[in-house]
Amino acid sequence: MIQLSAAAVSAEATAVHERLFTIDTHIDTPTASLMRDGWDFGARHAYATDRSQCDLPRMREGGIDALVFAVYVGQLARTPEGLRLAHERALRCFERTRAVLAANAAACGLALTADDGLRLKAEGKRALYLSIENAYSLGRDAGNVAVFAKLGVRMLGLTHMLNNDVADSSTDPRGAEWGGLSPLGREMVAEANRLGLVLDASHASDDTLRDLLELSRAPVVLSHSGPRAVADHPRNVGDELLGALAAKGGVLQINALPISLVNAPGNARTAAIAEVLIRFKDHVLSAETLAAEDRAYDVVCAAHPNPPVTFEDFVRHIEHAVAVMGIDHVGIGCDFDGGGGGFAGLRDVTDYPAITRALLARGWSEAELAKLWGGNTLRVLRAVEAKRG
Repeated sequence: MIQLSAAAVSAEATAVHERLFTIDTHIDTPTASLMRDGWDFGARHAYATDRSQCDLPRMREGGIDALVFAVYVGQLARTPEGLRLAHERALRCFERTRAVLAANAAACGLALTADDGLRLKAEGKRALYLSIENAYSLGRDAGNVAVFAKLGVRMLGLTHMLNNDVADSSTDPRGAEWGGLSPLGREMVAEANRLGLVLDASHASDDTLRDLLELSRAPVVLSHSGPRAVADHPRNVGDELLGALAAKGGVLQINALPISLVNAPGNARTAAIAEVLIRFKDHVLSAETLAAEDRAYDVVCAAHPNPPVTFEDFVRHIEHAVAVMGIDHVGIGCDFDGGGGGFAGLRDVTDYPAITRALLARGWSEAELAKLWGGNTLRVLRAVEAKRG
């Protein structure tokens, strides 16, 4: 690759970034911000003020064409009542998200296909795809995959930090429950393939990912994960599995979660957060439960702060993933509004151009950047669309 001077990189980076189709495959704005009373997605907010990392003005400033908006419901009781309440909360969050998009229809739109993202960019609008994070909100009914697909969901993340009725998580302190996918999880994989939803194994255990690669008729993704060889965190994935993901046409979208970017002794913060979730695992969803869980979470985070990380740590993950998987199998999924970023150089969505600048400075071509920033994810979307039915 040709090395460019710093001046040349600085001069062309903005133009290159705007020409690319750019997508981040995991951002938690629906749960973190859109459900706040009075919070306006069309107005500019500030991370320093309300800890939010995304809104429409900042999307424009960051030159990001598309985001995958994740609806996350934290895991509580796996009882019929607990599952019903979780499902209803997810439905309310999707309804709120679609209402916000409709209210800002002049500036953004719901994307359902790969081509929708490109069309909205051509119209000067931002594209928003919808995803589920944690199949807990689907309950024990594989038919709920179709319920969410009708609402516009095009990506299904199987787990979060604890095992659920679908699959094992990478961070459940109790260890494996199913040894990968459960029988229900296998049904949901088939339904997602049939309906054209991208399957997402971020947060899932290694065995869950292995099962998914074996069973899925379409490529799968890790929408916000990283290589374990760079940082030995349970949410990250080893090189052998990353190679298997690439061999099946999948994509690893690199996240910016500080605890997964660098080696932190014992992963104490992750373990402590998981223990909070275990403490509340038999509670049903309520305002009081959520408030108590938030207070416990704040105590843990104060006792176990994020490790110091740099923008260079994030770039190292990109470079390693490309070296292991090839340029056709790596993307961007920063996990903003869900714990990702928040450090110098990658504070919020306005900082996306810094990724382009840094990689240009390392000699990346525009064609390579086009694959990383959107081409690889669009290819997976098209492959999944083609396997429907």
